[in-house]
Amino acid sequence: MAGHSNAAWLLGTLLMAGTGTAMAQAVTTADYARAASMLGDRTGPLVDHAVSGAQWLDDGSLVYREQADGKVRVLRFDQATGKSTPAFDAQALAAAMNAAAGGKGRPVQADKLPPLRISRNADGSLALSGMAGGFRCDAAGCQAVPKAKTAAGDEPGAPSPDGTREAFIRGWNLWVRDVASGKETQLTFDGQPDYGYATDNAGWKHTDNAIVVWSPDGRKIATFQQDQRKTSTMTLVGTNVGAPKVEQWKYPFAGDKDVTLIERVVIDLSGATPKTVRLQMPADQHRSTCSDDIACDDGWEDVQWAQDGRTLAFVSTDRGHKSATLRVADAATGKVRDVYTETVATQYQSAPALSSVNWRYLPESNEFLWFSQKSNWGHLYLHDLATGKEKRQLTRGEWNVTEIRHMDRAGRTLWVTGVGREAGRDPYFVHYYKLGLDGGDVQLLTPEDANHAVTASADGKYFLDIYSTIATAPVAVVRDGNGRSLAELARADLTRLKAAGWVAPESFTVKARDGKTDLYGQLFKPSNFDPKKKYPIVTYIYPGPQVGSVRSRSFMPAHGDHQALAELGFVVIAVDGMGTPLRSKAFQDAWYGNMADNTLPDQVAALKQLGQRYPWIDTSRAGIWGHSGGGNATAAAMFRYPDVYKVGIAESGNHDNLTYEDDWAERYHGLLEQKADGTTNYTGQDNASLAKNLKGKLFLLHGLMDDNVPPQSTLQVVDALMKANKDFDLLLLPHARHGFGADSYYVMRRRWDYFVKNLLGAEPPKEFEVKPQY
Repeated sequence: MAGHSNAAWLLGTLLMAGTGTAMAQAVTTADYARAASMLGDRTGPLVDHAVSGAQWLDDGSLVYREQADGKVRVLRFDQATGKSTPAFDAQALAAAMNAAAGGKGRPVQADKLPPLRISRNADGSLALSGMAGGFRCDAAGCQAVPKAKTAAGDEPGAPSPDGTREAFIRGWNLWVRDVASGKETQLTFDGQPDYGYATDNAGWKHTDNAIVVWSPDGRKIATFQQDQRKTSTMTLVGTNVGAPKVEQWKYPFAGDKDVTLIERVVIDLSGATPKTVRLQMPADQHRSTCSDDIACDDGWEDVQWAQDGRTLAFVSTDRGHKSATLRVADAATGKVRDVYTETVATQYQSAPALSSVNWRYLPESNEFLWFSQKSNWGHLYLHDLATGKEKRQLTRGEWNVTEIRHMDRAGRTLWVTGVGREAGRDPYFVHYYKLGLDGGDVQLLTPEDANHAVTASADGKYFLDIYSTIATAPVAVVRDGNGRSLAELARADLTRLKAAGWVAPESFTVKARDGKTDLYGQLFKPSNFDPKKKYPIVTYIYPGPQVGSVRSRSFMPAHGDHQALAELGFVVIAVDGMGTPLRSKAFQDAWYGNMADNTLPDQVAALKQLGQRYPWIDTSRAGIWGHSGGGNATAAAMFRYPDVYKVGIAESGNHDNLTYEDDWAERYHGLLEQKADGTTNYTGQDNASLAKNLKGKLFLLHGLMDDNVPPQSTLQVVDALMKANKDFDLLLLPHARHGFGADSYYVMRRRWDYFVKNLLGAEPPKEFEVKPQY
C-alpha cells in the first residue's frame, strides 16, 4: 500500500519546476470569493422551481415550498383540480410571526418564510408551527395561537395521538398536561436522580424530551424508568470569566462494567388515578435496532401498540447487538411473552442503514413482519405471531428493502423504498415499490433511472416523488399508490446556477481492496478545470459503518464544501468503501471487529486507480479530511498510510472508541474482551498508539464543549504526538459542540487555508472571512 516516498515527491517537484510547470500557484482573494460562492447558502437560492418541505394533509391535499428567483412560495396542490394555489396568505402569516416575535431576531419576509410544520384543523383552517410558535390561517388571514400557561414550567412535550395532551418530564418523573388549559397531572412519583422516567440520555445525545409511545386511543403510555445510577459521568468545563461553569451528565463508555439499563413500564390513564404497570421481565439494555440511541428517526420505534391498546410489542436487543428478541406484553398485567429471536455473528439491525425500523406488529392477523439480512441482503419476512415461525419471504434477491413507508393492513399491501434492485443502475439509487403480504411480484412505482425522494400520504393513496441525480435537476411528480403519474408539480431550472459558475460533480466507479468489488464515488473539479494541469487530490472521508462518505445521490446545489474546496485548485473525492451500508451484509460487515480499518484500504485503492485513470490527478499530493468518525479515519490515514497521505485535517475525531459512548463501538467492534497477555480486542485500535508514524502535516480540531465525542479523545492524540516529538497543528474551540455551530464557517476557512498552504504549496489570502448568508 506504500505510496510515493518523500524523496520521489521532491524529485518530481524539481523536475516540474525545471520544465516551467511549477506545482505551486498563486491563490488570491478572488479565488476564495469564488470558492465561497459555491457554498450551499449561495447556490441554493439560484435553483429555480425546486420543491421542498412537502407535507400531506388529511384531506388529500399536498402543501409544499417552491422557490424561484430567490423567493419562496408555500403552495397547496388539490387532487381534484390538479392545480396548485397559495396555501395561505403569506403576507398575513409573516405579519403574525413578526408580531409574535416582538421585534426579536431577523424579521420574517413573506417571500422567504421559514420551514413550517403544517396540518389541518377540524374546521378546515391550517395549523402552522415553526420557530416563532404556533399560528392559524384561514380565508380571513393568519393569527398567532397563544400557548396555554403551565403551572410550573415549559418542558418539551410528547403529544398524544389526538394532540390534546402531552407527556413531559419534571423532577425525574413523568407528567401529562392538557394542551388547551395547561392543567398538569403527575403520573409517576418514585423517580429519582439518574433513575427517572422517560429520560432521553444515550450519553452522546441527551435532551429534555420524554421518550414515550402513546397507545392509539391515548389511554396508555409505554415508557421506561432509566437506571443510570452506576453509569459513568461525563464532565465538561466551560471557558468563561471567573469560576468555570461545569456540565455533567451520565455517559456510558465502551467497556464499562455498568452501563445504562431501562425498566419497561406502561402507564394507564384510563382510570381516575394513573396506574403504573411494570413489565414482568429483567431490566433491558439501553439499545435499539435502528440507531445508537434508544429512539430512531420517528421516535421510539422499537415499541409498537396494538390498535386496541391491550397489548404492545417491542424488541429487546442485547448489549452487543448480536441478538434481537420480539416480545409481546399485556398492558394490563405486564406479563411478557417471547415471540421470536434472531441472532447474528456480527450485529443485527432492522434496516440496512440505521434509520427507521422495518418490523411491524400485526396482532389483528396474528402475524408480525420481520426484517432480516440472513440471506446477505435486507429483506422482509412474514411470521406467525403465536409460534414465531416464518410464513413466507416477501422480498428476495440481491437488493435491500430500506424502509417501510406505508402499510394497508386491511388490504394487506406494503409500500417500501429499496436500493440495488434495478439492473444497470447505481445500486444506491432509491426506488419506491409496492408488494403484498400474501405474496406476488414486487411492483416498481418509480421507473426513472435516478434517485427518488418519496413523501407518501398518510393513507398511502398518493406520494410525491422528487427524482434527480447529482448532475440532473430535480423533477417533482405526484403519483398514485400504483405509480400512475397524476401531475408534475415542478421541474427545477439550473440556468441561474450554471451562469454563476456551478459545475456538476461526476460519478465514478473503482475496484475495492479485493480487486473485484465495485465502489461508487463522486469527484469534484474546479469550474476552471484545465486537463493539462496537475491537481492535488483531497479525500473527504466518513467511514461509517452506519453511513458512508458520499453525502447524497440526489441533486444538491452543494455537497458540503466539496466544490468550494475544488475551486481553490484541488480535485475532491468521496468514496463509500467496504464496511458502509446499503450493499450486501457481507460488504457492510467487511471489517466488523476491526474498526481501525475505517475503509482506508479502499480509499487508498481508489486513490491509486483514479491517479492511473486521470493524468491530471497528482496522487503524490494527496490530502484527506473528515469530521467525527471521519476525524478518526483522517488521523488513522496519516498514521497508517504516511507515505500516501501528506496532509490531513481531523475534526472532532473519536480517536479511541474506549473514550466514546458504549453503543457505538460495542455494536460494530464487539464487547471488550480481556486476553491472556493483558491486551484486549481494542488494543492497537486507537490512533494515539500509532502517532509516532506521522510524517505529513496534521491539523487536529475539537470543540471543548463537545458533548458527543469528548474532547479528551483528541487530546490523547495530542499527548502521544508530543511524546513522539512530532510537529502538528491544533485548534481547540472554547465554546463549540460537536458540529462547531457558529464556529463552522471559521473552521471551514481554516481548513481551506491548511490545504492551500500545505498541499497546494501556495499562500492563502490572510484571514479571508466567510460568513453565512440567510
